Amino acid sequence: MADVGQQSEAYFRERYGIDQAAAAALLGVAMSRGGDRAELFFEHREGSNITFEQQAVKSASRSITQGVGIRVLQGEAIGYAFTEDLSRGAMRRAADTAARIASRGDSVPPVDVLHYESASHYEPAASTVGVPAAEKVELIRRADAAARRFDPCIARVDVNFIDELKHVMIVTSDGRIAGDVQPLVRFNVSCLSEREGNRQTARWGGGGRMGMAYFDSHTPEALAEEAARQSVVLQSAIDAPAGAFPVVLAAGDSGILLHEAIGHGLEADFNRKKTSNYTDQVGNVVASELCTVVDDGTVRDSRGSINIDDEGNLPGYNVLIEDGVLRGYIQDTLSTRHFAVAPTGNGRRQSFKHYPMPRMTNTYMLAGESAPEDIIRSVDRGIYCVAFNGGQVNISNGDFVFSVTEGYMIEGGRVSAPIRNVNLIGNGPDVLRKVTAVGSDFKLSDGRWTCGKDGQSVPVGVGVPTTLISGMTVGGTAIG
Repeated sequence: MADVGQQSEAYFRERYGIDQAAAAALLGVAMSRGGDRAELFFEHREGSNITFEQQAVKSASRSITQGVGIRVLQGEAIGYAFTEDLSRGAMRRAADTAARIASRGDSVPPVDVLHYESASHYEPAASTVGVPAAEKVELIRRADAAARRFDPCIARVDVNFIDELKHVMIVTSDGRIAGDVQPLVRFNVSCLSEREGNRQTARWGGGGRMGMAYFDSHTPEALAEEAARQSVVLQSAIDAPAGAFPVVLAAGDSGILLHEAIGHGLEADFNRKKTSNYTDQVGNVVASELCTVVDDGTVRDSRGSINIDDEGNLPGYNVLIEDGVLRGYIQDTLSTRHFAVAPTGNGRRQSFKHYPMPRMTNTYMLAGESAPEDIIRSVDRGIYCVAFNGGQVNISNGDFVFSVTEGYMIEGGRVSAPIRNVNLIGNGPDVLRKVTAVGSDFKLSDGRWTCGKDGQSVPVGVGVPTTLISGMTVGGTAIG
């Protein structure tokens, strides 16, 4: 059986007549004015989106996008052009436009392209894109009914079913042709609870690079009940205190704090440009010795996983911080050339309209040895954070602000009252140095996170075990 890359190559050959000879000719145009490297990124994406509000389908759509992005590199200069028209003439014009970045004036012929085998971390055939809309709506209705059954105070339920199937093929001037077929599904539930005029909203969901089998282990009822539970909990929440407190991060979703506050600072382009607080820190202690952080594009069926990156390199299990010591960065082609290191498989882009950058895949902290219940028991008065709604981070210094959507007080070593209006304020490197306990209960968040950078969005995974931070600033509305 053909590997996933060969499946993708066959797709573009049979659908658009783009074979190895056609790709090599197009690379020849891209390299006709010189340049150090050229690459072609072909994409065909089919997706659907069903929105369900107030017990009725509000909208249902299907979309198809296709095109090729052509990049030429000369040093750190980038020539980039794209076209949605996959005719030979349109692609040659795009290639010539990208080629104009080169100034050497000498033609550099590309070598013959050869197939480069992709990995297999998910099954392309698992896509839900071809599933009839009626079957998807039935799952949505099950979620709606389960949320409304959960508690009489649930006044509104909104559900969203989003999926896509993407074929990509990457051809490079150093002789590599690789591809991938990427399924992706995401199921979102939003619940509004209302009691005596007090309205509280919570959102939950999940997904990954899988098909309808996802709903065997993550039923629509379970996803909806979790959203409903969080919105009901907020009805009895007290205002969060303000001040400095020990903070316990729950396993799983809390990994978004790690992703934003630390992960982006480890992307190599920021360090190549010397705008990250981790610049020139490889080999130095940057965190507690309890912290080992990895970026892993190989997790089975995970939202952030890939079989090949968008520059034609295999994804990897990349150790970024080991026992508190910075070991390396998240790399793309430009950065590997600058740092003289091997690719890490992290060159990613939103679509053929965008050039690749160093981007995270699944970023998480490895499990430690502490029992989660012992970590909570060790805190006399602090904050327990379970779910987040993202935040803002300054890459240059690591300062961040995060909104906690589900949090609790810890009093006398016990989780007590739920709290609301919670913001965590801190500094990424400082927080990692203040990690004093790491649980044995590592969990990868369910597939619901999307990462934005420089106007591009890509799907990612996050995760942590239960983690104790000895002190963080909590922005609340009550006197601490």
